[in-house]
Amino acid sequence: MTDATIIKKLPSLTGLRQRRNPLEENPFFHPSHGFYINPSDVILSQVVYDLSSDSQPLVAYHRAGPRREILYEPSSVKAAIVTCGGLCPGMNTVIRELVVALWELYGVRQIYGIPAGYRGFYSMEAVELNPKIVHNWHKKGGTVLATSRGGFDLAKIVDAIQIKGYNQVYIIGGDGTMRGAVAIFKEVSRRKMEVGITGIPKTVDNDVGIIDRSFGFQTAVEMAQEAISAAHVEAESAINGIGLVKLMGRSTGHIALHATLSSRDVDCCLIPEMGFYLEGKGGLFEFLEQRLKDNKHAVLVVAEGAGQEMIPRNETQKQERDESGNLVFLDVGVWLKSALKEWWGRDHPGELFTVKYIDPTYMIRAVPANATDNLYCTLLAHSAIHGIMAGYTGFVSGPVNGNYAYIPLEEVAQAKNEVNTSCHKWAWVRSVTNQPDFEKKC
Repeated sequence: MTDATIIKKLPSLTGLRQRRNPLEENPFFHPSHGFYINPSDVILSQVVYDLSSDSQPLVAYHRAGPRREILYEPSSVKAAIVTCGGLCPGMNTVIRELVVALWELYGVRQIYGIPAGYRGFYSMEAVELNPKIVHNWHKKGGTVLATSRGGFDLAKIVDAIQIKGYNQVYIIGGDGTMRGAVAIFKEVSRRKMEVGITGIPKTVDNDVGIIDRSFGFQTAVEMAQEAISAAHVEAESAINGIGLVKLMGRSTGHIALHATLSSRDVDCCLIPEMGFYLEGKGGLFEFLEQRLKDNKHAVLVVAEGAGQEMIPRNETQKQERDESGNLVFLDVGVWLKSALKEWWGRDHPGELFTVKYIDPTYMIRAVPANATDNLYCTLLAHSAIHGIMAGYTGFVSGPVNGNYAYIPLEEVAQAKNEVNTSCHKWAWVRSVTNQPDFEKKC
């Protein structure tokens, strides 16, 4: 490390006594030399640097993993696990691995699932969990604990944590959930409660910043390809057929981008980070007309957040928000299908034309995790437990440049992972689809 290295500090609990890690006696682990993580081990946030520049500070995060010394007496741990927000492949795997690892690795016997998201802390009875109960959960989609949006009442949540005696809280959710976790951590700290708070970021859109990717994302891309393949068959089997697929991505187009690169059947990919227009030279209609002329069919992929500013809204729709406070999006797929049919009917009256619209949103997010995401969820859960048992709090565990790190919760809650349309990956999309840069009107 150089003098310009910035190591991100992690909050730690101060009122607990250090003790030997029980993994030392665990018959299944047999810790060997190098098994425990040294306090000085860090993960660099970037692995690519411009050596001609001396003004770039190195940012590093503490490396995730088991510590030789821990601060919790396992028999005194009372852990709470909660899932919030929308569904995502792998949620049940994370819950299962948290329960199994707490029980089998550290000997924790008081583990509770909080039903129905944040509101479950103060409005519902917790569910006692053990390895036998969660044994097959990783094979199921969704979350067995149930989830919901909204219901975040900070005082009631922290009161419930205090009254019920939880001293470890594992919070699984997206960016809104992570912002809630930050508020819980700060309130717990203000009350001087010895409670470890950790977030496990969940978003099928892959829009959480700093970490390499969110769990469930690779499963989502895999499932999205099935929808694209169906759209391709439908389009190819029609005269002037267009297969239109809407994929998840409120503010980022990662699923649409990766599914486009993976399938190679897509003629045009529209994402929130890149504007587009319909009419005129260089517009979407002109591009699709030429593609239909050349290939007799086309496949169009659109992320749900793309083109929202172009869809007509009444005054009520402009103000409508969901339970998480997000603007309610209108269906860009339905709007685009209607616009395409209106354009063709106007410019090509009497000619055959069909648009087959496929929206696989709930199919994608409700499936069980694939093998890659299942492994990822296991490592996330184990990393979170090792961190909390070591006394860290207010953190997120996740891969940074392929290595698992502990990142301050507030940083993750504020960071966004958007598609960089100036990067190589978007250039690959353009080379695969041969679509124009719609933002540059000719």
